[in-house]
This record gives sequence, structure tokens and C-alpha cells, in this order.
Amino acid sequence: MPTTPQLDFGRVRAREAKLADLVADLSLDDLAAATDSSIAQIEEILAEATDADVVFVPEDPAADDPAAADPADRDLAWNLGHLVVHVTASAEESAALAQELARGVPFHGRSRWEVPWKTVTTIDQCRRRLADSRRMRLASLQMWPASPPSDVDPDPATPTWQQAKERFARGLSHEDAHVDQIRNVVKQARAARNGRPGN
Repeated sequence: MPTTPQLDFGRVRAREAKLADLVADLSLDDLAAATDSSIAQIEEILAEATDADVVFVPEDPAADDPAAADPADRDLAWNLGHLVVHVTASAEESAALAQELARGVPFHGRSRWEVPWKTVTTIDQCRRRLADSRRMRLASLQMWPASPPSDVDPDPATPTWQQAKERFARGLSHEDAHVDQIRNVVKQARAARNGRPGN
């Protein structure tokens, strides 16, 4: 398990720090370590989860997904399978876009694909999805050049290399923002299995 402390994205969400400042001095090794730490944290939360927990529908009065593919799912409370495929897809998108920016390719739109959440019904699938996401994200960092490209700089105020680090970290920040939700769903699911209230 990585020993590098996890990045404090809570400060960014609280507007106490800017993402740009948080990642300014990070190396590729730091981004890789932060990736390992982020995924390890979710794996630890899911360590004792069961297949029943994966498909358990939690209580979530705040559920609101305006980007839902089916408008009928906008207020749907997300189960663990849904959360795992969502956070991994978002982080993979950020990693894919970051390696392009790092190579001097200007941003040209989204690069997202998400495993259909209804197909993820077992804890083994969740663990394999996390492992696959870790592999892809770490592999994306191997596509960064040895030094920042000097011939392509779409925004002189924010160098390409910095944009790439911010883009990669944005996926980690998004994943971090869902950790408490994942933890809460596991808590509710475990309570339901044990026949007691989950909140």
C-alpha cells in the first residue's frame, strides 16, 4: 500500500486552496502514488462488502444526477456498482485527456466511456474494475513525454504541463468527493444485512 499521503482535495472543494496550487510541484511519480492511494482507499472500504451489498439500493435523499442517460434515473440512489463504475470512468477520462495535454495535444472534447452500471452485480466485479482502472491510469502516465512540450502552448498563462497535471488530478478529486458516499452505502448495506437501521 502506498505511503504517500493522499492529496487534500477537501481544501479545494472548500475553496481554501486551488487545484492548480495543490498539483503545482507534483511529479509523475506523485500522481501515480496519489492514484494508488485513492484506489487503495476504496478497496479498503469495500474489503468486507458482499455481492448483496453491491446491488443494495441505499437511502439517498440528496440523489440528483442531471447528466443521467435516462431522465427517469435522475433521482436514483446509486448502489456500490454504480459508484465504482462512475468514479473509475471519470478518473480514466481525466487521465486520458491529461496525457494528451502533456504531449501538446489541445483539448478537443471529452473522452469518456463508463461500464454499464447495471452489469456490475458482484464485489469481484467491483474489485476487478478498480484494478483495471488503476492499471489504465498508471499506464497513461507512461505516455507523458520526458519534458513538457515547448511548441504547443494554448494558454501561455497556464503552461501545457500544468494543465495536464490539473486535468489528471481532477479525476482524483472527483473520486475523492465520492468516498464518503461509498462509505455510507457500505454502512447502510451492512446494517441492512444485520437487520438494523443504517443511518
